[in-house]
Amino acid sequence: MKILIGTHNRAKTKAVQTISSIYYPNAKFENIEVPSLVSDQPMSQEETRQGAINRAKHLMEDTDALFGIGLEGGVQEIDGQMYICNWGALVTQKGDVFTATGAGVPLPKEIAEQLLAGAELGPVMDVYTNKNDIRHDEGAIGVFSNGLINRSAMFEHIMLLLIGQFEFAGKP
Repeated sequence: MKILIGTHNRAKTKAVQTISSIYYPNAKFENIEVPSLVSDQPMSQEETRQGAINRAKHLMEDTDALFGIGLEGGVQEIDGQMYICNWGALVTQKGDVFTATGAGVPLPKEIAEQLLAGAELGPVMDVYTNKNDIRHDEGAIGVFSNGLINRSAMFEHIMLLLIGQFEFAGKP
């Protein structure tokens, strides 16, 4: 049984493999970089969700995989405050689409201003933390939760929600 992952991002890949392996211990995973067809920095829940769906749907074109997973990180503004938002999508061979959203925390004003000016969160966080490729490790969620949750764990929660919906849908 094959599960497709629509990215090479280490944090996202770890989340998919960790959770999927619990429910599908014989699964084999394949990472395929696919387009989200949304902005490099999604700026709303809707755009972030659509990016995850687009990735998962693209994976399932002409494949024998059990399902494809698209995971997308973005931001949204609520009452003048910028928040992290995250979405996942699971698409089956039949074309069924399951979606779920994850944790969100507010971003400091200086980061929000850069995003509103057109910057992407990952590179902004690299400068903010003086680290490289933070999006592959703790992510902004890890920084602003003081390390209590990292990007992979956040996406693991989304994976549990996606697989739960998938399994529930298959019950008679």
